[in-house]
Amino acid sequence: MITHEQLKEARERQQALNRYLDIDSKIIQVEEEELRTHVPDFWEHPKEAQIQMKKIKDLQGWITGYRDVEKAVEELSLAFDFLKEGLVEEAELDALYADAMAKIEDLELRNMLRREEDKMGVVLKINSGAGGTESQDWASMLMRMYLRWCEQHGYKTSMANLLEGDEAGIKSCTINVEGDFAYGYLKSENGVHRLVRVSPYNAQGKRMTSFASVFVTPLVDDTIEVKVDPALLSWDTFRSGGAGGQNVNKVESGVRLRYQFTDPYTGEKEEILIENTETRDQPKNKENAMRQLRSILYDKELRHRMEEQAKIEAGKMKIEWGSQIRSYVFDDRRVKDHRTGYQTSDVQGVMDGDLDGFIKAFLMEFSEKQE
Repeated sequence: MITHEQLKEARERQQALNRYLDIDSKIIQVEEEELRTHVPDFWEHPKEAQIQMKKIKDLQGWITGYRDVEKAVEELSLAFDFLKEGLVEEAELDALYADAMAKIEDLELRNMLRREEDKMGVVLKINSGAGGTESQDWASMLMRMYLRWCEQHGYKTSMANLLEGDEAGIKSCTINVEGDFAYGYLKSENGVHRLVRVSPYNAQGKRMTSFASVFVTPLVDDTIEVKVDPALLSWDTFRSGGAGGQNVNKVESGVRLRYQFTDPYTGEKEEILIENTETRDQPKNKENAMRQLRSILYDKELRHRMEEQAKIEAGKMKIEWGSQIRSYVFDDRRVKDHRTGYQTSDVQGVMDGDLDGFIKAFLMEFSEKQE
């Protein structure tokens, strides 16, 4: 059964959220922003209208989140009083406490995501490392892990591109994740993931180490301005499909986009290559490929800003994009994040998408350093 001190802490954290989020100010701001939608020609400018409606939705999201916390703490307080009168069981009180604390922690976590890009969706790309079938199997396990996490949190996913392995698993995949704050949470997954296990693909039953890299970039929408030079674009088309028969696409609906990018800060040149086989509709695949290109270009600018900020911080920020971030040791029943030190013995839970502990530890350690 919860104590009076635990109830007091829940109330204090609720009140602190009210202050941090400045809920009263957000309520007034929503009213002011909604007034702007009442002008006669508001919908005659679709792009501006979309931006305005998104601003209102974002503000209302914070207000709704806080109201849910407020209601949960209020129900908990009432139940605590009713317990003394025998009107509530201890198990019911404990369940209300768990619910209130979960809502408080979720909102506290979201409050750490203050950067513009944190609110966006995600382009999540997984590449298998050296090691053939074993690393390709590991890449497919990571793909399943992220799809399960997205499903549990209500995010919409679509497979932009999938390259299957030679015998099992995948060589690479690109997943679009749509929903509020998807990037803010999943940016913690950017880097190299290391697996240690007794491989089912090794005849001697030896312990093997495999690697797969995860790249996370913000999924930009039409409200984000990103400059793309059409003169630097070229397209190829190809047939996409599965193992044969009816699964093979008889027309060239798959698209391959090449963009000759020059870094405006360093002058370095590179070719950005994007393949999209998401649908059987070539124009739709081209549209999706362009969206991914804009996401990559946005991310490059974002990385530059982060590097400049890191210089200002004089090396205080420990995040290194592309470095080994986490080890999954199946035999020892241990998953450990090397940046935060957070670890768990629930290997199966992690592989089934339970990543919230790792995400929270990352945000608590690094969110302020990214400001």
